[in-house]
Amino acid sequence: MTFSRRILALGCAAPLALALAACNDTEASDDVLSGEPIAAIPAPEGTSWTDTVVVTEEGGYQVGNPDAPLKLIEFASHTCGACASFAATGVAPLKEKYVTSGVVSFELRNLVRDPVDLTIATLVRCGQKENMMPLADQAWASLSAIMGNVQGNNAAYQAAGQMPVDQRFIGIAEAAGLIDFFSARGLSADQARTCLADGARIQAIADTSAAQSEELNVNATPTFFLNGARVEAIGWDQLEPALQRAGAR
Repeated sequence: MTFSRRILALGCAAPLALALAACNDTEASDDVLSGEPIAAIPAPEGTSWTDTVVVTEEGGYQVGNPDAPLKLIEFASHTCGACASFAATGVAPLKEKYVTSGVVSFELRNLVRDPVDLTIATLVRCGQKENMMPLADQAWASLSAIMGNVQGNNAAYQAAGQMPVDQRFIGIAEAAGLIDFFSARGLSADQARTCLADGARIQAIADTSAAQSEELNVNATPTFFLNGARVEAIGWDQLEPALQRAGAR
């Protein structure tokens, strides 16, 4: 059984331990790009690069200039504390200083590690593509509360793991308080339940995660790539110097 199908099939055991396991505990290679400073690239008149969002062929969500000379990719888990930390401390300066200049694009991809992770990944992708990253950041900001709900509703969480696939992730979302969480942020409960009942949609997210994990040897989060080169960085204080060495100023 592949990893992605195990995620769909497994029971909902030890959610807090799984959340900890999703974090980056390995070092990336130090294959850092270097280059001269790159001049800003203006967005088309009346637009902003930080409002330009596309879904890439690889299934990621990219904000910024699609033709940016520096393409940053983050593989992240929605139940990873280090990813939550980067969302809190790194995403705003990344967008405000580097994405807005048109020099850097930022793409978020999923590395799915557990059922709660997959549930959140499905929900943040459920609405308009422009909402994916803001919803993901808000979920990371509330990670402790979400996992606290799972622990407090552990019986319901465990029971959800035994449900048919078209009901399982709805049950997980209800145990974690995610239906109400996303409803308060513009994703209706009916829309959320429809997405969570779509087994093909959920399977595709899990399959894409598993395939890219194997292809790129990504097994921890957050993992960053800059123009295809793995960056030795977990936090913004490590990532920003790598961007600057590559030519972002």
